[in-house]
Amino acid sequence: MEFSSKLLENAVYEMAQLPGIGKRTALRLVLHLLKQPKERTQQLSAALSKLREEVNFCRSCFNISDTEICEICANPKRDRSIICVVEDVRDVMAIENTAQFQGLYHVLGGKISPMEGIGPQDLKIAQLIEKVRAGEVRELIFALSSTMEGDTTNFYIYKQLEGLEVKTSTIARGIAVGDELEYADEVTLGRSIVNRVPFERSIKAN
Repeated sequence: MEFSSKLLENAVYEMAQLPGIGKRTALRLVLHLLKQPKERTQQLSAALSKLREEVNFCRSCFNISDTEICEICANPKRDRSIICVVEDVRDVMAIENTAQFQGLYHVLGGKISPMEGIGPQDLKIAQLIEKVRAGEVRELIFALSSTMEGDTTNFYIYKQLEGLEVKTSTIARGIAVGDELEYADEVTLGRSIVNRVPFERSIKAN
């Protein structure tokens, strides 16, 4: 792709680094920004800079937050004895949109994936186990995607919980194997949480 401007080329290159954005799409987006009033582009740039510099991660659940403790963890109406274990913030948002879950979350920050060099030590698994050891957690709901990596992560956490008094369950298989939670419709995802099954049963099913 030939560019008449080095500034344009640099902007397209940086935009194309985003996931799912190829060079042609990046060019279209950059040209669109150039057509907008300068203030609009400046507002976008300022919002991204502020996001990167000031965003926090909740010190309790590791969800993205503007404060030290996120609004979900700080809400006294949430059931603190039930924790839904998810991969990232997109899953929290998807589950919250169902309005079917009133417990808390624990964001792992990924899934165990030896192919990608991601091990248990790279995720927030140790912090989750510490929460259970503290004795307030009655149930853990595994809500990772039904992939090999997701199942491996679930099983690893399950084994780490041996000897601890906590119930483990997993979302019902209304979510197709391999599907990501963020792409599931709200009704299906909501039902899969409400109709969750004991994790031991899911192991036998596999």
